[in-house]
Amino acid sequence: MKRGTTFVIALLFAGVGALQYLGTAVAQDGWITLFDGKNLDLWEAAATPEVSYAIEDGSLVATKKDPKKTHFLVSKQSFKNFQVRAEFWVSNDANSGIFIRCEDPKKPGAKTCYECNIFDTRPDPSYGTGAIVYHAEVNPMPKAGGKWSTMEITANGRDLSIMFDGQKVSQVRSGLHTEGPIALQYGEGTVKFRKVQIKQL
Repeated sequence: MKRGTTFVIALLFAGVGALQYLGTAVAQDGWITLFDGKNLDLWEAAATPEVSYAIEDGSLVATKKDPKKTHFLVSKQSFKNFQVRAEFWVSNDANSGIFIRCEDPKKPGAKTCYECNIFDTRPDPSYGTGAIVYHAEVNPMPKAGGKWSTMEITANGRDLSIMFDGQKVSQVRSGLHTEGPIALQYGEGTVKFRKVQIKQL
């Protein structure tokens, strides 16, 4: 083998080692950042040309052009067993949510994903903020409007649960949806996401 070829191979192995170290450093506690307030490289819109997404002051903000439609930002990667936590701010009249294990990334919804709701003014509050719509009711319902809050969702096999600002608010056992991407919903009002992280189990 020529000396030049040996040198190139050595550089390649050094580069791979550096990348492996970087990956370990980024996720050394098990948490991987899906949105860090800087870019949307790990997300794509679910066929929603009516919405434009912007990053302002480290937060994801959506501008909706059609008030009659609900829109989603979907993770490019699919997940099975995990914990996901998100920091968000919504107005009192907002309708939002975090959808998990979505079967069809192009058409997220409460029937094709588990919808972890953020909706203080839902007509039926049992499936309002902190509930898993159609699967786990919440009582009492926590309020999300007008403040930064944290939602942590655990999906481990059939066991699903939601922690809202450090308190468990709902849980259920269900095997309806087993794997799929995560979707951030923008329905109405003002919705901002500041950080989204995931830890695979």
